[in-house]
Parts: sequence; C-alpha cells; structure tokens
Amino acid sequence: MKRSYITKSLIALAVASAFSGVVQAAAKEEAAPAMTAEQKAKASQIYFERCAGCHGILRKGATGKNLEPVNTIKLGSKRLDKIISLGTDGGMVNFDDILTKDEIALMANYIQQTPDAPPEWGMKEMMNSWKLVIKPEDRPKKPMSKINLDNVFSVTLRDTGEVALIDGDTKQIWGIVKTGYAVHISRLSASGRYVFVIGRDGKLDLIDMWFEKPTIVATLKIGIEARSVDTSKFKGYEDKYAIAGAYWPPQYVITEGDTLKPLKIVSTRGMTVDGDYHPEPRVASIVSSEDKPEWVVNVKETGMIQLVDYSDIKNLKTTTIESAKFLHDGGWDSTKRYFLVAANASNKVAVVDTHTGKLAALVDTKPKPHPGRGANFVHPTFGPVWATSHLGADVISLIGTDLEKHPANAWKVVAELKNHGAGSLFVKTHPKSRNLWVDAPLNPEPELAESVSVYDITDLNKAPEVINIAKLAGLPASKAVKRVVHAEYNAAGDEVWYSIWAGKTEPSAIVVMDDKTRKLKTVIKDPRLITPTGKFNVHNTQYDVY
Repeated sequence: MKRSYITKSLIALAVASAFSGVVQAAAKEEAAPAMTAEQKAKASQIYFERCAGCHGILRKGATGKNLEPVNTIKLGSKRLDKIISLGTDGGMVNFDDILTKDEIALMANYIQQTPDAPPEWGMKEMMNSWKLVIKPEDRPKKPMSKINLDNVFSVTLRDTGEVALIDGDTKQIWGIVKTGYAVHISRLSASGRYVFVIGRDGKLDLIDMWFEKPTIVATLKIGIEARSVDTSKFKGYEDKYAIAGAYWPPQYVITEGDTLKPLKIVSTRGMTVDGDYHPEPRVASIVSSEDKPEWVVNVKETGMIQLVDYSDIKNLKTTTIESAKFLHDGGWDSTKRYFLVAANASNKVAVVDTHTGKLAALVDTKPKPHPGRGANFVHPTFGPVWATSHLGADVISLIGTDLEKHPANAWKVVAELKNHGAGSLFVKTHPKSRNLWVDAPLNPEPELAESVSVYDITDLNKAPEVINIAKLAGLPASKAVKRVVHAEYNAAGDEVWYSIWAGKTEPSAIVVMDDKTRKLKTVIKDPRLITPTGKFNVHNTQYDVY
C-alpha cells in the first residue's frame, strides 16, 4: 500500500511537473515583448495622443477594438506593426504618415503590455487646478473690438494645444490662445459671449470674446482625458452653468458658467445595457436643451443616455435611458425635440424624445455611424431627415424624423447615399443651402482622404460631385496625407470651411468654398495654422444650426 501510494505520488508529481513546463513554455511564448521604462513612457504618451480616444485608456475598446494583451499578444508585433501602419477598412487611419517606423514598432510592442490605470481626479485635484484668471466684475461691459462675433470661427490647432479665433468676414486670424492638447470641441455660452473649449488632456478653458483680443478668463482641469462640454441654455439659466465630461476618470462635472469653479462631480461608472459592470464608461458627448433646464449626457461604454436636470444641482435629478453601446456623438433633429446619437460599434443610432424622457427608437445602420452633429434637411420624397456618414461603410444614412406628416418614414433609414469612400467623420448642410458635404479623412487611400462628396439635396438622383479639396489648397507636396476634415458653414450659410489636416511638421490650411457654386473662394494660410481640425462658427454653434 505504502509503495503503491508513493508510486502514485511520484506519477502525479511527474505529470504536474510536465504540465507546469507546458504552461511555462506557453506563457513564455505568449509573453509581451520586453520594454524599458523609457520606451513605455514614450509609448504611453503616443497612445494617449493617438489611440486612447477610440480604444480607451484601459484598452477595453469602443469605437476601436479591444487592445488588451489577451488579444494583442496573439497577433504579435509584426502583425500589429502592419495594422498600425496601413490602417483598416473599419475606420482606423493609417499611421505610416503620422508616426515614424520606430514609433510604430514601439506601439506594436506597447499594446501587448498590461495597461496601467491612471490616477483618479476628484474635487481636491480640480480645485487645485482651477484658475480664475480674470474675475467677472473685471471683464469688459461690452464688446471692445469691431469683430463680427457672430461669424467668428473657433478652430482647433490639434498638435500645438491651441485654438485660433478667425474672423469669418475678413478671413484673418483674430487671435490664438493656448489651450489643452487637441481641443475636441468648442461650445458657446447662451449669450454668445464665451467660448468653452476642452482639450483631450482634460483642460477646460473659458474664452471671453468681449476683449479687444480673445482672452482666457478661467481654466479648469476636469480629469486626465476628456472630450465634451456644453452650457446651460434654458431661459433664466443663460451663462449660469457649464458641464464637462471626462473620459478618465469616467465622470462629469458641473461648474459655474462664468468662472468654471467646480460645483458637483458625478461618476458614470456602472452597469452596461447588457448588465455587466464596466470600469471605464466615458462621457462621449453632451448637448444642452433649450426647452427645459436639462443636458443630454451620453455615456459611451454603458450605452446609457442621461437626462440631467440642472434646476437644482444640490438635489440633482437624472433620468437614465437604456440605448446601445457604444455611444459617441450626435445632434438634434430639425424640431430640437429629438436627439439622435450614434452607438457606433453597435451599428445603431439611438433616438431620444426629450419631451417624454424616453427612448423613441434604435435605428439599425451600416457599420460605425459617425455623424458629428449630423445634418438636417427635407428629402424630396421622404420629408425631414437627419443624416449621418460612417467610419466603416461608404454610405450616408438618411433617417426619417417627421412623426406627424411622414409617420411611415420616422426612425428608419429611408435612403443611403453612396459616399466616395468609408472613413468619414462629418456630414454638413445648412438651412439656406441645397448642398450636403461629406468628408472621408480616415480613409487609407490618400485621394479619398483628400476629397469630399457634395450632393444636391433637392435632387438626390444626381451623382455627387467629388472634389479634391486638398489640391485646391496649393500646399507643397509631401509624404503626409493631407486629410480634409470637418465642414463648417459661416453664419450666412453661403460658405463652407474645410481643414487640411497634414502632418505636424507640414504646412496646413483652411479651404473656404462657395456653397452655391462649389468653387474655391479662398485659402487661409498661416505658419501658425498647425494641424487645424475642428472649426466651430459662433452663430451656428450657439443656436445648434446644422
């Protein structure tokens, strides 16, 4: 018995040892590439600047794929290097003209490492970051310049951490202010006096346009990474509050509207629409209602849409609406009753009835809708529609929005227009225009990324006109793709402005097109216009004109 027991024990030990060897060999084979602390630090910065927006700080994925080691190690460095270099048909841009070969190799190794969680950012950290540069009582009592403020454009200079305020009448740079890194959006106060800009690094700046030159009067860092901001627009609350949403930590903060002093922080961590806990539900976009004291807050990873009542922020009331993952950006329909937001990785658009506080519909679309604010116009056949383009498909989806006169078309994709390529970020039209402008800056083909499609919305049977906007800019030849991005109309609705988003060391420009003739009107060039991207006209942003 004793000998038999010993024999069995030895066999068990031998099997265990052999199994352990297999596990160790497998672990060695599946291990992430070795990296120095210096390499990790450099790669971490690149990841924050170029990758985190789509893939998440914790790399759990959203618009982009999950990049946790369990997935990336299987692909290996060579395969990852190729994907990063060439991009994908699903909307990921090619980085071979943005990063060097060494940087791409570095990133291929880095995304196989276990991600580190950044620190939290609470009220103590916010208060320490808050700077009231100029008190409200010390600011001008009326506009001090002769600039037509209605037609000023707030233009993001992505890689310099600045915003250029451009006079839309003269096409001259009125002023450049230092902001957070890669400002994602600019939003206007209800009065039209203040521009709120938020950088991807979480820095929120308040720009007062009543000075002789645009002047930052307050700043606040709301977190490590951020994308969204808006203001209180309901009657009686004009300029009283602002709200800013963070990617990390996943939360939003309500501040004083004219000082940015933080008043209340609300976490968005919680359960997804599938009933699973998510540690990083980022605040993707926020819009402000004019019909009630309410913000629409879209939480990306959970698929939850929150209607936040700011009439009593001490006793904050929030309505949570289940929709679909992964919420991104969206805009109002023409009546401003319904809010439409892309759940882009779910290939859906969620529709919220803000009057009833309920989900009106989930509309199935082609892969990865990416509307920006979208575009509203009256279709000759289907009546009022809202349009979105797509990262993952070469179409523009038209969704019916008129429940009263066209109920059979409401909350359905009633038509799809053929775009010149996938990888589109923005569609744009204007109430005074008969054109719909669509870009494709993330398309891996340079010719497509540099061009736009223009549709006649009064006769959509006509083929769109495809215009290479980048060539019209007259910039010197370079290896970098001159990506044409983000159409914005002027206040009068007769000009369309496009950014030429070239490399950090390459000349860039803003191309101004005549909307009626679709011909070049002017090119704004200046050495200070480094990687211009988003442009926000004061009038159109203040009144949600799209």
